[in-house]
Amino acid sequence: MQIPAVLMRGGTSKCWVFDERDLDRCGLDRDTALLRVYGSPDPRQIDGVGGATSTTSKAAVVAPSGRDGIDVDYTFAQIGIAEGKVDWSNNCGNCSSVVGLHAVQQGWVAPRGEVTRVVVYNTNTGKTILQDVPTPDRRPTNAGDAMIIGVPFPGPRIELGFVDPSGAVTGRLLPTGRPQEKLTGRRGTVRATLVDAANPMALLWGPDIGLSGTEDPAAVDADAELLADLAEYRAQASELMGIAPEAASADTVSRAIPKLAWIAPAPDPAVADAAVRMLSMGRTHPALAITGLVAVTGACSVPGSVAPPGTDVSAGLRILSPSGVIGVRSETNPDGSLSAVFVERTARRIATAELEAS
Repeated sequence: MQIPAVLMRGGTSKCWVFDERDLDRCGLDRDTALLRVYGSPDPRQIDGVGGATSTTSKAAVVAPSGRDGIDVDYTFAQIGIAEGKVDWSNNCGNCSSVVGLHAVQQGWVAPRGEVTRVVVYNTNTGKTILQDVPTPDRRPTNAGDAMIIGVPFPGPRIELGFVDPSGAVTGRLLPTGRPQEKLTGRRGTVRATLVDAANPMALLWGPDIGLSGTEDPAAVDADAELLADLAEYRAQASELMGIAPEAASADTVSRAIPKLAWIAPAPDPAVADAAVRMLSMGRTHPALAITGLVAVTGACSVPGSVAPPGTDVSAGLRILSPSGVIGVRSETNPDGSLSAVFVERTARRIATAELEAS
């Protein structure tokens, strides 16, 4: 059974984009079809289109929307690599950035000027994402000269605006109602802000457990003991946030949420406001997930959180990631709560294909 799909790069991730109508008429349920075309379960994904990393084993399922004020409905899927499981519980900000460009290229949204706003509804979180897509001369494009860290080539500039990102999964910016919690483990007690903005995240104060936020991703991934310790902190956070049941352990909690990251003061405050490292599916993210950026912004907007002293989200955040400094701007409501978080990405169509699901 063949399934039409488009391979796109969004930010620092790659994902196959499926029209949900094509996916649903292939004769297989969505999980079975996606696992087969990606070649999972297999650490190499040798017999499928998966790239054997969390950032290249993703899918965007899209369709024109029938919702008022919405152009496109979008569902994100994280495809398991070594395990035969598809996780639909959260969203991916990098993959989000392909949706508006794809919709314009497919003719679902007509260009309205030099830049066309596409309004996207993410079904995983029930949140709206604004996407400003370049349409030079009122035409779709796959070219652009914008550069972002972590991507060696230019592409069309896409600005993503995550509208009202708080409580995407749990319904509250602070699922426990407190700006800080204390998590305990073999490395001792670590202060953490448990936040839900675009995705749930446990944001640890790295210095409490000897982490600077500037660690080399390869070194972290090679340290099995550190990864195991971080997994236990994440399990505690999952239980406290109400995501996992009581007596959760690293082996029983979802691999997708909550995300886990650690934050510390940036080495040079003239360059960045904070240094952050983040885990994705148990390994260090090579840059920083876009939904992770939104979650960090959400945490830093809360008085009393583990944000470095002097952090002011209203002035914009400069976050030092493994790939360089990423800028985030936010808008707030009169009460100080987040109304939207904006991040600049690029995206590009790479290929169109008929994927074999048999």
